Amino acid sequence: KMSKSKGNVVAPQKVSDSLGAEILRLWVASTDYSGELSISDEILKRVVEAYRRIRNTLRFLLANTSDFDPAQHAVPVAEMLEIDRYAIANMARLQAEVLAHFETYEFHPVVAKLQMYCSEDLGGFYLDILKDRLYTSGVESAARRSAQTAVWHITQSLLRLMAPILSFTAEEAWRFFAGKDAFEASGETIFSQVYYALPEVADSAALLDKFAVLHEVRAAVTKQLEEVRIAGSIGSSLQAEVELKVAGDKAVLLESLGDDLKFVLITSAARVTPVATVEEEAVVVTPSAHQKCERCWHYRADVGSHADHPGLCGRCYSNLFGQGEKRLFA
Repeated sequence: KMSKSKGNVVAPQKVSDSLGAEILRLWVASTDYSGELSISDEILKRVVEAYRRIRNTLRFLLANTSDFDPAQHAVPVAEMLEIDRYAIANMARLQAEVLAHFETYEFHPVVAKLQMYCSEDLGGFYLDILKDRLYTSGVESAARRSAQTAVWHITQSLLRLMAPILSFTAEEAWRFFAGKDAFEASGETIFSQVYYALPEVADSAALLDKFAVLHEVRAAVTKQLEEVRIAGSIGSSLQAEVELKVAGDKAVLLESLGDDLKFVLITSAARVTPVATVEEEAVVVTPSAHQKCERCWHYRADVGSHADHPGLCGRCYSNLFGQGEKRLFA
């Protein structure tokens, strides 16, 4: 409890001067105003960490759409890779939840969900998987443009959802993201915009269910990879090859991803072995015996197969000088 006579008052102006107005706004929005409001240096430190996570996510989104012109490069939803369609469906679900909270003046769940979305759904899953495709696929490839299309739609929605709370940050990001014509048409402010209408994803419910399972599988694989890494058998996850022993529908689901499963797990190889019962399920991690590609960092048997570029694997060589690899799911 704060008291002027005790001298333990946290002055809003002091918080604003030292940490910035956005941190003060985020603390206000993240606090349940129906009960007592708590503030301390430790609480503000956590708010700063949450803000930094959101801002870093925005930086990644902006950086990876910097060469994307939706009029020229946008991929129709039906032609996008499966994980990109899932990402749009997931953003649509979040937007519906956030707008419902705004309608009833519930701000703290909005902050919690935006924070969780940026750290877990984007940073911990979708964008983590996306890096390989954004960085190693051909610049004009359908795979990279599909990823950028999803990221562009997500950013359109995310900036508008955070604008009522992180006003300065959303305004700053809008200046970089909107593009010259859209920025001028908006009156040079995001606050002239309505909430974004995300494109319809026909199989959204099925995709959300499928990727909920993939989230669980990846969490189990990541845990096993970390144990092997601590033991000193591997360095990064890409140094590993994974065998997933799974039963029933889960085996069918994982097998449906084909060779793209390794991109979801961020390993150099992944295979599925069906087993009879859930009790037999396991994750087997093996250090790769192959060489590391100097470009994509995957450990592959075909590294050095092209004499003119001995440090590259086959898919990187194809992405740079050939037709490019085919990606269907991730």
